Amino acid sequence: MTLYQKIGSIGTKYIDKHILFKYGFNFSPMYRRSTAKITYVSKDLLNIKIKLPISYKNKNYIGSIFGGSLFSSVDPIPMVQLINLLEHKYIIWDKSAQIIFNIPARDDLYAEFTFNEEELNQIREQVEKDNETVIVKTTCLTNKDQTKVFCEVRKTIYISKKSNYRKRRRQ
Repeated sequence: MTLYQKIGSIGTKYIDKHILFKYGFNFSPMYRRSTAKITYVSKDLLNIKIKLPISYKNKNYIGSIFGGSLFSSVDPIPMVQLINLLEHKYIIWDKSAQIIFNIPARDDLYAEFTFNEEELNQIREQVEKDNETVIVKTTCLTNKDQTKVFCEVRKTIYISKKSNYRKRRRQ
């Protein structure tokens, strides 16, 4: 069990999971370095919003937000969100990621991460049927009114039954 998992399991005894998720991420050194902040987490964890403000901490040579900040602001959220939504019943990890830069980001950026119950049920059914599955989640970093898409991040996430994952590791 990692330090973050220990904090989560102890913290949820005293604080609602969605509040712990928001403040845990925002105080975490690994996420703080991205310069982004989680601004909203729904009670059911199905919807999460972030803001990535442009600042001297994340500007690159040409004055736009550094690509590493763009990526790291969205990188951990879909996987950790899914782990919490599926209640640690599966092995879940990032398999790959792709970032597509559309235009230089010289504004504060915003992103939203959503899952719905239908999606979660499809994942559960697919894992039950095949022991594992892979999904792709796309997140767009936009301006506040969502009229410009500055970049897209496509995350490929692997989900497996714990027994299937252990068996595959032994092979």
